[in-house]
Amino acid sequence: MFNTAVSLFSIVLLCITAAQGRKTLHLNNEWLTSFPDINDIDGICKTLVETQGYSCEEHQVTTEDGYILSLQRMPAGRSGEKADKPPVLLQHGIFSDASTWLVNSPDESLGFILADNEYDVWLANVRGTKYSSGHTSLIPNDTAYWDWSWDELASNDLPAFVQYVYNYTGQRIHHASHSLGTLMALAAFSQGQVLSMLRSASLLCPIAYMNQIPSIPTKLAADTFIANDLYWLGIREFNPNGGGAASKFVEYICNKLKLNCSNLVSLVTGPNCCLNSSSTDSSIEPTATKNLIHLSQMIRTGKIAKYDYCGQGQNMQHYGQPVPPLYDMTAIPNEFPLFLSYGGQDYLSDVKDVQVLINDLKDHDRNKLVVLFKEDYAHLDFVRAVNAKQMIYDPMISFFNVN
Repeated sequence: MFNTAVSLFSIVLLCITAAQGRKTLHLNNEWLTSFPDINDIDGICKTLVETQGYSCEEHQVTTEDGYILSLQRMPAGRSGEKADKPPVLLQHGIFSDASTWLVNSPDESLGFILADNEYDVWLANVRGTKYSSGHTSLIPNDTAYWDWSWDELASNDLPAFVQYVYNYTGQRIHHASHSLGTLMALAAFSQGQVLSMLRSASLLCPIAYMNQIPSIPTKLAADTFIANDLYWLGIREFNPNGGGAASKFVEYICNKLKLNCSNLVSLVTGPNCCLNSSSTDSSIEPTATKNLIHLSQMIRTGKIAKYDYCGQGQNMQHYGQPVPPLYDMTAIPNEFPLFLSYGGQDYLSDVKDVQVLINDLKDHDRNKLVVLFKEDYAHLDFVRAVNAKQMIYDPMISFFNVN
């Protein structure tokens, strides 16, 4: 029973890690509802942007495989003056949505900071999140709705967002992402996708190689491969915030093993130094169990590859070869402007794995690659720290200004 419990607990830790902004998880019957969700009707514009005195527009885009995704646009800063700089598309990580970029004060949140610096700000929400739950023929209750991993986020969602903003504005775009959003970008770039429509990309806590991560719970989650078991048990949607399998596992396992899970985020993301304790908490969004399996495969193998169907026959059917194709980071064009920022305390985008990625980029044009290391930052500091503007965002904006 103990080994089973540890396995279940480990996958919960993996699944809750990147819930950007959820700083404390309460182990009582109220923990699921202690952080209110954004109003389902009003949406992000009404609840998070316009309440701060900024204008905001709601947009929708449909992917090639039928997912209907939401985009928010901030076309002006707090002064009301229209943006006169290029569009910036912001892409959140796993278990989050566009609120990632808005939940601190306007002086601390990247979305507001970019708008006040006269950039045309666009906020993306990937499939499966609350405001991107539509589909042309499926509903979230259908198991087929959740048949995707970050492969599809990179090959369908990201291109759909970029193409829409490019067509709508008629301008090439700066792209900024955090955590899993960076993996979407890197995978797409290595395949030659969307680059012609982009000016540059800024990667906060880049996720590429993952097999050296220091988080013991996360490594255990991948090694036990419990997400694969959950998938074959029929749990295709993994929702840490809905009273379903994931949230029940958290409460049961922490109680069963008498674990202090009040510091759960730090156990997995690293000891964040500078989070704003008074900020509004962003919602925690579901993802596909298949997505977690894919991430587990990366941790187990040390490779950046397409989803492994764990059988030569199925892989042949999907890819025409017995093993999944690799994403080659060295294929990213050397002249494409990249800004990478990572932290010394990050347990997910850890220093050793980021160094492997940087080595892949060793031939990148020197004036087109900026690497910013912040020793005391962990995973969530890059989107929630009170001093992120000075430490991370101001250098990023300077990078945008010259590209």
